[in-house]
Amino acid sequence: MMHQRRPTFWGITLKTIVAHTITYFAVGLVAFTVFDYTTRFADPALSQLMRQTDHPLVMAGPLVQPIRGLLFGIVFYLLRASLFRNRDGWFRMWIMLVFVGIFSTFGPAPGSIEGFIYTTLPITGQLAGLSEVLLQSLLLSIVTYVWVTSRGRAWVNWVLGIIFFVVLLLPGLGLLLGQTTF
Repeated sequence: MMHQRRPTFWGITLKTIVAHTITYFAVGLVAFTVFDYTTRFADPALSQLMRQTDHPLVMAGPLVQPIRGLLFGIVFYLLRASLFRNRDGWFRMWIMLVFVGIFSTFGPAPGSIEGFIYTTLPITGQLAGLSEVLLQSLLLSIVTYVWVTSRGRAWVNWVLGIIFFVVLLLPGLGLLLGQTTF
């Protein structure tokens, strides 16, 4: 799987944008159903923190994920020697995301060390949300690593590109056809 070809900035970044957006949408959709976010977000403990699931900005969430994917891609590019030249690069990527991006955020995000200390959100709710972000970051790491380090698989580019387009098209159409007041 590893080879001598050096991944380019745009090669890493575009693949990270697509991988992040797809895994964010897929894991979010599963979590939305499994954890019944409509009911959970209406709970008084969360209703002051989280927008209700029928809010247009919630529907627009997938549309802004390419921006986050871009930010991840920039970091992955800067760390490319460690991430994409080692067989355990996907694991290094995931640990980095978990330790820096999830557990050690600078603010009191739910599921982070600061979140457990400074928020009044129930620990069970924080742990449920934590399982979602751990899974999504793991899938992001695996998909990005495999895609960047694989060679000669144009069909993968096409399939993931089409899925990416559909993931952005669905909420875009939903916003256009439904309520669009933010």
